[in-house]
Amino acid sequence: MKTKESRFQVHDELTAPERSVPILKGALAGGGQLPNFIGVLAGSPAVLRAYARFRSELRNGALPYATQQRIALAVAEHQDSEYGLSTLQRTARDCGLGLDEIALAREFDSRDEREATLLRFVKALLESDGAPPRHKHEEALEAGWADEQILEAIAHVALATFGNLVTRAGDVPRDGSSEEARLQQAA
Repeated sequence: MKTKESRFQVHDELTAPERSVPILKGALAGGGQLPNFIGVLAGSPAVLRAYARFRSELRNGALPYATQQRIALAVAEHQDSEYGLSTLQRTARDCGLGLDEIALAREFDSRDEREATLLRFVKALLESDGAPPRHKHEEALEAGWADEQILEAIAHVALATFGNLVTRAGDVPRDGSSEEARLQQAA
């Protein structure tokens, strides 16, 4: 069984441009395998650094991690990102979201009405050619989301969209797929 190959080189710490290596080593220090998406970004040290900084700042923002995961799931589903969904299924489970909440988030919904309200705002943002309807923003405020959190939600939409664009443009294979291909060739 042949797996697809990325249009961009998927770098590791041995093939990446020198300025990308420290970030890749930092990503690998947490253990596990380097995601293909990060390996692709390593081809441009400036892009890799910008992504890492943006993501790091947002991770430490005012939105709970589970909310961040819900937004990323909704955006990945909306943008038909096979790569994003495959990665997010695991990370959402790791942060405590059950399968039912993952399925709901993919539809811009949640059993938690406060979360659902923010996801409806995100949906309106993605579906609007201009500003989303004012009442969606007001509903998010009434549900208890602060302006800071709503702005972070918008930033998470941008971050997820960027990831989805790169993985689509590069036809980046899902994580583990290149390892599966190497194992099959060795067999």
